[in-house]
Amino acid sequence: MSTTAPQIDGHTAIVLIVEDEPLQRLDMIDMAERAGFEVLEAHDASHAVALLETRTDVRLVLTDIDMPGAMNGMNLAAAVRKRWPPIEIIIITAGPAPARSEMPERAVFMTKPLNYERLVETMQRMTAIQDVESRPR
Repeated sequence: MSTTAPQIDGHTAIVLIVEDEPLQRLDMIDMAERAGFEVLEAHDASHAVALLETRTDVRLVLTDIDMPGAMNGMNLAAAVRKRWPPIEIIIITAGPAPARSEMPERAVFMTKPLNYERLVETMQRMTAIQDVESRPR
């Protein structure tokens, strides 16, 4: 895995990890931090939305589909795409893959158990695209 910090406009890219299982969440946080990302964490979708409402610097949301509460990961992904369109989204689950028609535009799906090398490469690619798109022309 790369240890070069993913950058957006000269700042470390911030990822919000949304996972209700504490051990899995800690594992993903460790992986993202080792890859150079700054990490925020949420234990469910409502917590994630509350964080997004107070932060303008989140560039990527990594969310599990199956979570307790009124909103699951697919609902969260749809809300993120609608309210914060520039944020990239990676959706994960150990269950069946959602239909492509259910996925928000530009969202990426990955299955658990996660291939961390592939996940980090995807996160780096998604934040690198944002970096290029955010530069003045």
